[in-house]
Amino acid sequence: MNTNQNKSVAFEDLGVKEYQPAWDYQESLMKNIIDTKIKNRDLPAEEHITTPNHFLLVEHPHVYTLGKSGHEENMLAGIDKLKEIDATFVKVNRGGDITYHGFGQVVGYPVLDLENFFTDIHLYMRNLEEVIIRTIGEYGLKGERSQGETGVWLDVGKPYARKICAMGVKASRWVTLHGFALNVNTDMRYFEYIIPCGIKDKQVTSLKRELERELTPDEMEDLKAKIRKHFADVFGAELTYK
Repeated sequence: MNTNQNKSVAFEDLGVKEYQPAWDYQESLMKNIIDTKIKNRDLPAEEHITTPNHFLLVEHPHVYTLGKSGHEENMLAGIDKLKEIDATFVKVNRGGDITYHGFGQVVGYPVLDLENFFTDIHLYMRNLEEVIIRTIGEYGLKGERSQGETGVWLDVGKPYARKICAMGVKASRWVTLHGFALNVNTDMRYFEYIIPCGIKDKQVTSLKRELERELTPDEMEDLKAKIRKHFADVFGAELTYK
């Protein structure tokens, strides 16, 4: 356990960014944290270098990503269809199956040294869900967890249960990668080309669909502020801004 816990988290809004450069950036942040932890192993506790934490928000152009345990048959569109809908397909090293990222979606990537907080991946996932549950609760939506299925759902246990936020993470030496994707003003037609998260009998939804209106750019910024606030509260973190 890190004896010099750092609860400060550097926040960055990357705006609109292609998936691969954002992934590469995450991995560079992760590598820096892991390299620091490796150095600390050879140092006495009082000389340990504090490891940083990061929290990124980003919006991706249309892309489908398949987790390492996912099944390619859940990608229903071929190369020609992907070109037609201006989307790309990327295999990634997170958990989970296939998901979609695109315009109007708020994607969050916490790159945290969990030894600064707690060493429990299950708790980490539940905390991420809690951040989104609290956030959408401010819009009058009751977000819930679905037994055995990660992410945040509406009307769990009912025939019209639907997922509003997908999650998939990776951790190495207690450092996290990837995160969550909250559908806000998302074009839901893009989900028609996949079996989302490999779950055939469940639907997906968005804040726009549930509220029956699109969030304005100012409201999108306010939504991000709500995510930041709840992230800080749930993780007991102090966000700093670049």
